[in-house]
Amino acid sequence: MATSTLTGSTFDQTVLGNEIVLVDFWAEWCGPCRNFAPVYEAAAAENPDIVFGKVDTEAEQALAGAAGISSIPTLMAFREGILVFSQPGALPRKALDQVIAGVKGLDMAEVRAAVAAAQAEHDHAAHDDAAHDHSDHDHAAHDDAAHDYAAHDHAAHDHDHADSGHAARQS
Repeated sequence: MATSTLTGSTFDQTVLGNEIVLVDFWAEWCGPCRNFAPVYEAAAAENPDIVFGKVDTEAEQALAGAAGISSIPTLMAFREGILVFSQPGALPRKALDQVIAGVKGLDMAEVRAAVAAAQAEHDHAAHDDAAHDHSDHDHAAHDDAAHDYAAHDHAAHDHDHADSGHAARQS
């Protein structure tokens, strides 16, 4: 299957409407992008069950910005609409094949659970304490003197303590 050009108007529909979508963010003037193109095209031909999209970052600057692209080429992989891989740099064929195999082999129930947990943590950290219903939480542990920071895996998630009224600590 050939690659398809993705634009701001087709990106979401493509990512959400297909089980696996790989996206190559590139530009014509980019040497590594031009070197990666035949590798990507060959993988597309050998994997007809995957959508291989390409986003021209010059023509689609708003889309590239929304995707947080700061270096090209950047390869993103989506499975069931969830971003599961993102890496800048031109991958050699073997590495691209490993990414494809890894995306195909994901346990999506685990991925969805991890996404839900991360979203819940983000929502909890960003809440307004005054408007939040504290009756079903034990927030006594959030008192700085009593908080057991060692009980949390802070490296596993983005944790912003500034919004919850106590300073972030690393254990």
